[in-house]
Amino acid sequence: MLKKILVAAVIAVSSTIALSAFAVDMAQVSKSIPLKDGSTVYIFKDGKMGMEDKLGRATVMKQGHAMETKDGKKIIMNGNEIWRAQELLHSTHRE
Repeated sequence: MLKKILVAAVIAVSSTIALSAFAVDMAQVSKSIPLKDGSTVYIFKDGKMGMEDKLGRATVMKQGHAMETKDGKKIIMNGNEIWRAQELLHSTHRE
C-alpha cells in the first residue's frame, strides 16, 4: 500500500514539473506583428515564430513563407512554433 502511495506521489510531482516546463508567457515574446490578412505573428526571444489567424487560433505556417505586414513590409517565417502560440493564446484559460 505504501508503495502505491509513493508511486502516485512521484507521478503527480513529475507530471507537474513536466507541464510547467512547457508553459509559455508573454515574457517570452519579443514582438507581435499584425499582418495584412488580419493574422498576427509572434516573434519569441529565441527568434522562432508562432502565428495566430484572424479568428484568434494558433495556425501552421511553413518555414520560409513570406508574409506581408499591415504597413507593407515583408517578413519570412522562421520556425513553426504552433505549440508556443497555442499556449500563449490559451494561457488565460487556466487556473
